[in-house]
Amino acid sequence: MEHFAGLDVSVKETSVCIVDETGRIVREAKVASEPDALLAVLTNPAYHLKRIGLEAGPLSQWLYSALAEPGLPVICVETRHMQAVLKAQINKTDRNDARGIAQMMRAGLYRPVHVKTLRSQKLRMLLTHRKLLQSKAIAIENDLRATLRNFGLKVGVAGKVKFEARIRELVENLPDLVVLVEPLLIVRRVLREQIVTLHRRLLAIVRDDDVCRRLMTVPGVGPVVSLTYRATVDVPARFRKSKAVGAVFGLTCSRYQSGEIGRSGGISRCGDEMVRMMLYEAAQSMLTRTIKWSWLKAWAMQIARRRGMKKAIVALARRLAVVLHRIWVDGTEFRWTRETVAA
Repeated sequence: MEHFAGLDVSVKETSVCIVDETGRIVREAKVASEPDALLAVLTNPAYHLKRIGLEAGPLSQWLYSALAEPGLPVICVETRHMQAVLKAQINKTDRNDARGIAQMMRAGLYRPVHVKTLRSQKLRMLLTHRKLLQSKAIAIENDLRATLRNFGLKVGVAGKVKFEARIRELVENLPDLVVLVEPLLIVRRVLREQIVTLHRRLLAIVRDDDVCRRLMTVPGVGPVVSLTYRATVDVPARFRKSKAVGAVFGLTCSRYQSGEIGRSGGISRCGDEMVRMMLYEAAQSMLTRTIKWSWLKAWAMQIARRRGMKKAIVALARRLAVVLHRIWVDGTEFRWTRETVAA
């Protein structure tokens, strides 16, 4: 008899439920959220597990890898889909969630998500840390601008290099403000130094990566965009068609249809936010900064004339996701004209 397991994972403990093919619960347990504790339950020879489900979350990548290594049929389930199914329960508990996940595995009512490889997880960590440091440095600069304005001290236009000198110039005759401003300037300086360190690391990775170099042949796509795209897609073969990439990143229109009612909404925004923002930036750069024309820019400018620049940027971001995937799969570089594309 086949069995199905559901794991409701929290930081400290995981609720486990195992059901048979008729839906009858054969075992329930609560163990530590550690691979060894879970393997001790799931590798019991009394159970012939066909599917093991766990929700995508902070520990899912780690636990998925540990359970998949010995050959267990583990599946990582998309969060929003799982929440929609489990919402039918009256009482929400870890035990009931584990039961619900096990029944989803038995009935096949799940939507699996791709679990990134270890290399992509490390690349994503680099990108996330770089973005975090940037946001904190910008927050400090904005706070200094706002608080000094209360005393009539206007920073004005000052780049990253001259910002600290400008702040010191404004408060040099106000020793009480110097004491308050100095700690923020020190923290900002350290943040900017570490941002440079991480960015150099990013550039070194891109320089040695053949895929990233080919992706950068597309106008508007730089090192950060290419590495973000590479780390997010991870395994290009998981998309049967390149056109599916735009939908996975939340760049296609949502659709509502019921009876005689049918309407299209804005983009779904259900995919990875970081890569979606990077594709926006690449699209905007191509339309506003890239001087050399290409078939892709001409296509987007036609949309801009009909629908406006904002819609053109979104459409171009979606098209870029498709083009980048095709370049990756085919092992080619960007072709600037339609003639070379047709050839």
